[in-house]
Amino acid sequence: MAKSSFYFPILVFFILGNFGFVLPTAIADLTSPYLSPNTIFPEYQKMLHTFRIFICSPQNTKNSISYNTPAESLFHASLVNSPFVTLYPEKAHLFFVLFPSDFSARSISRFVRDLRFELPYWNRTLGADHFYMSCAGLSYESDRNLVELKKNSVQISCFPTPHGKFIPHKDITLPPLDLNSPLPSLPQSPVNKTATFLGYFRSYGDREESQSSLVNELSGDPDFVIGSNASDRLTHMARLASSKFCLFFYAVDVSGIEDALRFGCVPVVITDGPIQDLPFLDVLRWSEMAVFVGTGGGGKELKHVLERTCKDGSYERMRGLGMKASQHWVWNESPQPYDAFHMVLYQLWSRRHVIRYARRE
Repeated sequence: MAKSSFYFPILVFFILGNFGFVLPTAIADLTSPYLSPNTIFPEYQKMLHTFRIFICSPQNTKNSISYNTPAESLFHASLVNSPFVTLYPEKAHLFFVLFPSDFSARSISRFVRDLRFELPYWNRTLGADHFYMSCAGLSYESDRNLVELKKNSVQISCFPTPHGKFIPHKDITLPPLDLNSPLPSLPQSPVNKTATFLGYFRSYGDREESQSSLVNELSGDPDFVIGSNASDRLTHMARLASSKFCLFFYAVDVSGIEDALRFGCVPVVITDGPIQDLPFLDVLRWSEMAVFVGTGGGGKELKHVLERTCKDGSYERMRGLGMKASQHWVWNESPQPYDAFHMVLYQLWSRRHVIRYARRE
């Protein structure tokens, strides 16, 4: 297939050919990182005052739920200790189907079956006003309870979600939480406007992407710096601040995107397939904050794409918008306004208007 460079539509980024990236779309406020800047703030305030969630949990598990990832654990802990939870299901906008990561498909099916018979809320929408959390995502099953949970309920999963486990426009993803991050949890960090390097890639050594031909090619280019996961905190911060672009392999490790956004290092997501599970995909203008490229053209074509982004004036705008949006990727032990916890809730809030399916006998 011949090499090509073209621009993605907003919301869903289809990588066709070997390389691609995005151009600005016709949005009135080019200084805002939000898809709907006139809506998000009043809706957010309304959410804070009115949003209510009822937690549905299997017996004897409400206080002993365990998860496989820190993002899931922190979201759950933040929610159960928040004013968004109600003890009165009739006042709830949404229902949280709560189960631990080690629940088997059979156990989940039985749980949904119990909800169907014990409470009236599942049957009125076939689960469309319910949500659940599963980092790995649910597979398609023949069991009726699992089918309705998978197809109708909102799934909260981790980013990136395993292939085939995410339904666009319905499901949402949690921003990554790296407990080993060497960076301070500041909402924003200073940026060195005279960047030394065009691109920075943080190699993880024992992972497949660090041995790829693309990384090997870039390692010999003085415009790129290839770092190690073992790099000390100050070295990593300095490289973030002195690089225009930060490179990430999609579906391998993207936990550093928040750090890149905060330091003004425009994320470059490397993938040869479509990306439909970006965190806050229906909130943020990802096409204005990140570059999405494939691997087929090698380091030469990647460098060409990044240099062209700098020359056409896109870089400064992308960097600024990314820094504004970085606050939404921050997880806090005690949730703060507009942080990751609240923005995940905002996406749930925006999905509270569900289709009322006819009850199936």
